[in-house]
Amino acid sequence: MDNAKKFGLLVLKALAALAFIGAGSMKLIGNPDMIAVFDAVGVGQWFRYVTGLIEVGSAVLLFVPGMQLIGAALLGATMVGAILAHLFILGPSFVPALVLLVIVSVIGYAHRPAAS
Repeated sequence: MDNAKKFGLLVLKALAALAFIGAGSMKLIGNPDMIAVFDAVGVGQWFRYVTGLIEVGSAVLLFVPGMQLIGAALLGATMVGAILAHLFILGPSFVPALVLLVIVSVIGYAHRPAAS
């Protein structure tokens, strides 16, 4: 992988990590907006904590050698859930979750076993 690709991938990882650590932290500290979102979804506040832990933990995994694909896959699955929640329950826009899904998909693709 040439330097430009390595730098681009690092930038994507940093953007994803900032987004997911920020969002996950808001879930974990009990931000009122996050509480309201998970009330609206109707699965219980325990799921807010699980989602927050997945987001923060997986964001860290994006920088752990050998664990990047797992981190990206967990974040991708989380964003698929977020997109579905926005489409069928929450509204108004699933676009931010879709953008994050694309970013973590690129990260995961770059760290697939065939790329090593």
